Amino acid sequence: MRQFIVSGHEVPTTAEFSLSDLAGGAGRLDVLCRCVSSAFFLSHAIREDVRVHLVLADAFAIRFEGSELRRLNPDERSTAALIRKALGEREEAVGHMEVETSPGVHLSRRGFEPVLETAAGEGTVIQLHEEGDPVVEVAPPEDPVFVLSDHHDFSAHETDLLSEHADERVRLGPERLHANHAITVAHNWLDTEGYSRY
Repeated sequence: MRQFIVSGHEVPTTAEFSLSDLAGGAGRLDVLCRCVSSAFFLSHAIREDVRVHLVLADAFAIRFEGSELRRLNPDERSTAALIRKALGEREEAVGHMEVETSPGVHLSRRGFEPVLETAAGEGTVIQLHEEGDPVVEVAPPEDPVFVLSDHHDFSAHETDLLSEHADERVRLGPERLHANHAITVAHNWLDTEGYSRY
């Protein structure tokens, strides 16, 4: 299983946002939507062995489960609609108990820390950061959990938690990448067993 945790710092935590203003009024929700697409979509296929956690303003988490997903399309607007539908059912999410809001999409009242701690118990946590070790010097783990931030740096609290839980801190290349592009490169690194098999 490949997992991706993406922290969205200014995104909405209610369904009161416009699908026509994802990059502005929705706090750069467009970034998180592109991350979901990059994590799951292949050409004419979907990666079923992938799980994505979107952490929304450290208050809610939306889990996308590749083996269960239905009605996910590779455009930002339809992904944002799934997120808005999930947030529309936020009153059904009690504590850390999830509510399934559409096939493969689950909402819970969990912030960054419980999401990270749970995922850390399931795999090898890899913080993606431009100041990390070159990824070519790291052996791809069997069950990686990649942790990324949106267009902002990790908060001080998130940085402290990652210092405690991350097994690796890596960079994917010499240039800074958008979060969704980093996910694509990370997939390629795993698909090629650390760039050793094509």
